[in-house]
Amino acid sequence: MVRVAVGICVLVFALLPSLSSPESLPLALHRDEKMISQKFYIKDDMFWKDETPFQIIGGDLHYFRVLPEYWEDRLLRAKALGLNTIQVYVPWNLHEPKPGNIVFEGIADLVSFIKLCQKLEFLVMLRAGPYICGEWDLGGFPAWLLAVKPRLKLRTSDPAYLKLVERWWDVLLPKVFPLLYSNGGPVIMVQIENEYGSYGNDKAYLRNLVTMARGHLGDDIIVYTTDGGTRETLEKGTLPLLDVYSAVDFSTGDDPWPIFELQKKFNAPGRSPPLSSEFYTGWLTHWGEKIARTDAEFTAASLEKILSQNSSAVLYMVHGGTNFGFYNGANTGSGEFDYKPDLTSYDYDAPIKESGDIDNPKFQALQKVITKYNAAPRSINPSNKQRKAYGPIKMQLTTSLFDLVSMTDPADVIFSANPISMESAGQMFGFLLYESSFMSKKSGNILRIPKVHDRAQVFISCLSQDVNEGILRYAGTTERWNNQPVSLPTNECTSNTSLFILVENMGRVNYGPYIFDEKGILSSVYLDGQILYGWKMIPIPFHNLNQVPTFSIEMQLTKTRSETFELTNDVGQKEPALFAGEFSINSVEEIKDTYLSFNGWGKGVAFVNKFNIGRYWPPVGPQCNLYVPAPLLKPGQNSVVVFELESPHLELLMESVDREDFTCGPNDSKVNQL
Repeated sequence: MVRVAVGICVLVFALLPSLSSPESLPLALHRDEKMISQKFYIKDDMFWKDETPFQIIGGDLHYFRVLPEYWEDRLLRAKALGLNTIQVYVPWNLHEPKPGNIVFEGIADLVSFIKLCQKLEFLVMLRAGPYICGEWDLGGFPAWLLAVKPRLKLRTSDPAYLKLVERWWDVLLPKVFPLLYSNGGPVIMVQIENEYGSYGNDKAYLRNLVTMARGHLGDDIIVYTTDGGTRETLEKGTLPLLDVYSAVDFSTGDDPWPIFELQKKFNAPGRSPPLSSEFYTGWLTHWGEKIARTDAEFTAASLEKILSQNSSAVLYMVHGGTNFGFYNGANTGSGEFDYKPDLTSYDYDAPIKESGDIDNPKFQALQKVITKYNAAPRSINPSNKQRKAYGPIKMQLTTSLFDLVSMTDPADVIFSANPISMESAGQMFGFLLYESSFMSKKSGNILRIPKVHDRAQVFISCLSQDVNEGILRYAGTTERWNNQPVSLPTNECTSNTSLFILVENMGRVNYGPYIFDEKGILSSVYLDGQILYGWKMIPIPFHNLNQVPTFSIEMQLTKTRSETFELTNDVGQKEPALFAGEFSINSVEEIKDTYLSFNGWGKGVAFVNKFNIGRYWPPVGPQCNLYVPAPLLKPGQNSVVVFELESPHLELLMESVDREDFTCGPNDSKVNQL
């Protein structure tokens, strides 16, 4: 049984309102209420909507990356582009953040999102998982799966894993059933897994998922898989004999016809309408990379190659949105230590930008192509959302890391001979502080942590002196991708030296062989070559998901010593701390989208009116500013709180600006033209 530590919590998502009252949205009809029979099916290598051939011109748009207040706005922009279908993932971890704690409210209100799609005359392709990838933490899996003992074998026919999937789908799929097209709803297809052929070859696993899906949704719905357009991935990831439709994805610009011909070999005869279920309009960006950009005309011409032959395509993404909170995913390169976390922005260089803007060459080029093939009347292009720069925000230190530790409920502190993972401590997101002690040498000590996920900042303090003064002395940082020993400085402690290691979970791997991505210190810790025993794990999670916060980090937490806090370049004062500030908005009419600029700050996470808007890291870049949608703001005073890990702005200033900025980092050119 997993122990859940509460610790010092700040919300990942503040409780957001459901989209609207049920009365304002169309209700899918149950079978016994239907007056007119509806059917979406495959025949003669074509999709059919009722008795008419149907070309899917769709786009991925994720409800969990957009505030509910903006769902309709973003969908209307997709409508103006000419789309007739919305494809959407369902992230298990958002809906079951703790075992048995089911959430379908606020930003997790999937049913309202699907009904809104129907209201706006979209069909829906639902990607039910349980694994989704999507540059989302752990590929959508709840992190508590990593703490289950014996260890689960994710994405396999492991009975213990399948039992948990079945328990989740027993909740999810009954919500989907009345929304199926045959029941009067908009859902025409339901995807199981995602690109499984790039990961495994466990056909029993896929068959189990199909059986579960059919058991809840019946035989009329099209169940589909998506795999890369190669023979190897399709052989591993498809189930053509079980009447499961196999869709493909491939790089934008690839010749689609050989791939669509190959697709036919993995579908039953007459059941292979050509479909690129992920037509890439852009690409993702990791921290430390140049922002990814793709050419608008090239992208549009590649789409026309598909649509001109009556084939179907789904734009991935039509609108990317934002990785709010701690939900960004990560990738790995040559090994699990070659770790590449994703940006907070999931703009993706999509035709509808992160802020909703459509006044850009890619939207225009794609719209010109799509209009040729979608005969439905196109809506007028909405105007771009107004943005406002609210100006400089004076910040002040409110709570140091040491203060946070002193405020922890002793019942939440875990004791162990060796360090344990975040998940084993019952903490899924944020930070975990590891504390131990040692006898220091006059010549100093060498600390080594062979396996840390993902980033560890090391501090020391004299137990008999500094603790009473609340002083932590920075010693160094070691990282998953750059694992280096840390030299602990000499000190004049009269007794044992206290060792503090703050570990940040920077986002779990969402794709590839290293997806079982536990966080925290995952090995013994070595001091001068000897294992250091005797540890306390102190949670600092910031992890309440989509709930009313139970702990406030407002300015009243300011400590007396913070009033005399002086900023210097002394690395010894590199102690993480909370900083808070406010900016004022005079009226409702002045509430607009904005961005917070973190130029001059180090690394951390930011909250606006108690909502976690994501991570910042401008010295590494390329993202300098974090998007703040207008629904998070209010007339009067608006609070900004940041947990700064390294070094705050020397003048403790932050600025609200009116535009995105992806030019931060060590390189001069910050655009990666793909």
